[in-house]
Amino acid sequence: MARIDLTGLEVRPAQVWGGVRLVPLVRAVPVEGLRLHREVYGGRGDGGSVDLGDRRTYTSYVPHGFVADWSGDGAEAAAYGTRLGGGPPTVPVRHHHRLAKRRRGDGRAEKRLRFLPLHLALEGYLALHFGGPSVIWEEWSQQAVRRGLSPRAEAAYAGWSVPGLAEALRIFEIHPGQCGLMLYVADSLAAAFVVPHPDDYRVLHPTLIEDLYGDLVHQYAFYGAPVPEFRARIRDTGHIRTLADLRAAARAQERSWAESHGTLMARDLLETPYAFERVYRMDSYDLHRLLPPFRRTGEEQHIGELITDHKGRTLYLKTFRLSENQIRRGHLLRRLADCDWHLGRTAEALGTTYAELVRRVEGAGFSSLLNWHVVAQRIRETQEG
Repeated sequence: MARIDLTGLEVRPAQVWGGVRLVPLVRAVPVEGLRLHREVYGGRGDGGSVDLGDRRTYTSYVPHGFVADWSGDGAEAAAYGTRLGGGPPTVPVRHHHRLAKRRRGDGRAEKRLRFLPLHLALEGYLALHFGGPSVIWEEWSQQAVRRGLSPRAEAAYAGWSVPGLAEALRIFEIHPGQCGLMLYVADSLAAAFVVPHPDDYRVLHPTLIEDLYGDLVHQYAFYGAPVPEFRARIRDTGHIRTLADLRAAARAQERSWAESHGTLMARDLLETPYAFERVYRMDSYDLHRLLPPFRRTGEEQHIGELITDHKGRTLYLKTFRLSENQIRRGHLLRRLADCDWHLGRTAEALGTTYAELVRRVEGAGFSSLLNWHVVAQRIRETQEG
């Protein structure tokens, strides 16, 4: 598996509110063997702290979690919350042992898995080459050797702070059979969301306002102009004489929209080859997180998480659009790791100079990892040579 497979999902014409465009995804046949429920963590959300081992901790604000249920009974998961660490105005804190954890009932493992939406994906991105230099070169500081990229943080915006999104989600029509959507801001893909069953989608649709969105999405929503609505135009060629003819022409317009959406608007998401990491196996279903190739070629790149069946078809999907700065950091870390964190060899692989690579490392926010005394000496040597 190298790409996202949306087999079984059909695209419906988009709905527009200002600069926000929602493209519904509909299943002709819902998935009955897997259901997705929401689990609320307290009234205001909770701060999540997860011990990742090797002295690494992932901490985030967690408004809600998802429970994947493959028991087959379709029962709703119980909602509960816990607050620790003082009263107002402190933020509630919740400690999770793992980002994906098997639910238990009466001391036995149930066929339910709790996980935090998008946090599997974000943890995978933040942990990208988190350990730092694999070889102790002189150019790297003691902090880099001892602590790697710790601490490492990324900023994101909650959905309610993205201009226009709350109103768009409130007024948009939910289609019969809808199991997901593609969310566009200023006609740039911000996120994709897919669930197994239409009933799951109706329950989870409001959670989109609580999800995380990148700074690029926020900027597009704040500064972007309204986007044009989708309008189907059926030309009177003299062949439309009955309601059946009119219905066929309307369906042809829908097919045309779906084809243009897949080949143009959602092309980067669907055609990008991803690195998939399986996080948990649930009988015949697998929970993965995905990372893009971090190519510097200008296309959209997303991190995300998904659940697939035994055929590789996507039953659950949630993505997070990376900004150009985040892609640049991921690209730089990948190239450094490929060259065993040797700055000279990395500069050659990137087709640039030693000094320019140092500027890139500094611009990516990793300047504290460098031993600047040794780096300055290396730059003088390369310039003199």
